[in-house]
Amino acid sequence: MKIAMIGTGYVGLVSGVCFSDFGHDVVCVDKDPKKIEQLRSGIAPIYEPGLEDLMAKNVNADRLSFTGNLTEAVDGADAVFIAVGTPTRRGDGHADLTYVMAAAEEIATAMTGYAVVVTKSTVPVGTNRQVKQVVSKANPKADFDVASNPEFLREGAAIDDFMRPDRVVVGVQNERAAEVMNEIYRPLYLREFPIMATDLESAEMIKYAANAFLATKITFINEIAALCEKTGADVKMVSKGMGLDGRIGDKFLHAGPGYGGSCFPKDTQALARMGQDHATPMQLTETVIKVNDQVKRRMIDKIVDLCGGSVNGKVITVLGVTFKPNTDDMRDSPSLTIVPWLVGNGAKVRVVDPQGKREGEGLLPGVAWNEDVYKATQNADAVVILTEWNEFRALDLKRMAKRMTTPVMADLRNIYTPKDVKQAGFTAYVSIGREGFGV
Repeated sequence: MKIAMIGTGYVGLVSGVCFSDFGHDVVCVDKDPKKIEQLRSGIAPIYEPGLEDLMAKNVNADRLSFTGNLTEAVDGADAVFIAVGTPTRRGDGHADLTYVMAAAEEIATAMTGYAVVVTKSTVPVGTNRQVKQVVSKANPKADFDVASNPEFLREGAAIDDFMRPDRVVVGVQNERAAEVMNEIYRPLYLREFPIMATDLESAEMIKYAANAFLATKITFINEIAALCEKTGADVKMVSKGMGLDGRIGDKFLHAGPGYGGSCFPKDTQALARMGQDHATPMQLTETVIKVNDQVKRRMIDKIVDLCGGSVNGKVITVLGVTFKPNTDDMRDSPSLTIVPWLVGNGAKVRVVDPQGKREGEGLLPGVAWNEDVYKATQNADAVVILTEWNEFRALDLKRMAKRMTTPVMADLRNIYTPKDVKQAGFTAYVSIGREGFGV
């Protein structure tokens, strides 16, 4: 089938590349000529393990191409996917649908035959019906249907998630559209991955409900971690004990500095606003948002206490600033709250992150970027682990402690044990939801 993918951000690019690997003819569209040039050169504008290799494979097989010409891409397409950004609208928390509706209008004028217009962007309930109205108004003669096909990709594992999904959700209004979507996902159907057909509104809601629930699990365990610190319990043991219950599961029960990224912050905000608009407050979700912000503040307090009550003039090495490992995504990362506060309160911050510098340089002014952990901790007064990159899981702690002026650590991802850190020569250690020492 011929597929046009409008938008080459994280969702659009990964989806387009993977669809081409299914054997479909995919054209990815973007208005940014620099991005298109970059993609044609085989360079992905985002970091995702395995993405560039898969891009090259399908470009060489003539199944994948990139263009800035939407009309050219949509001409003759069986399905046109909208995968543009839906950021939180400034001031009111709603999802901004400006780019979605603009894409729908452009698609309408470019269509030359029957096509399914598929919204892959995360959008509030009712958006696909609005898309249908926009397309019909822009081109009353257009022969088309709409479909909702939300994505469930984890950054850092997106290709595997696309190729081996927990489920694929497809919202349609009629059998004609369903047949097109079934053909697109036929390779997954043949391998018996769950493909769930539903109405438009349910498909839209599933995405928000799933993300809000996962954000709730993260926030819940972070609250439990705070109580563990007061009672002497170990949150890692508590998480393990909870996760062994099949009704709960162990995923997203890892205490840390709060959730971030491109999905959870904006999707919880959007769900909360939808509830308010329909006079059905999402009280749990609203509380999750509030508590997550408080968690980040609690991390700052931990670092300040570790540094003796003030960070002014202290050299602090921060390991990891992306919101999670195996991505370069900085959106709503806890580091964007914690690091600027440290800098603003007089700390000299050194940062080490395998992929974070490209975005981070513009977002974290006033920090010094380093590639080597041990150089970055030379004469440092404290080291803070913010992102659990594999590179940080097996550090030579003795070597690090010897280089530091004050060997103290804030392990905000619980990747070490107090015993190991103490034996390495550190004089103080704090983590999340566990006993530390020396503070």
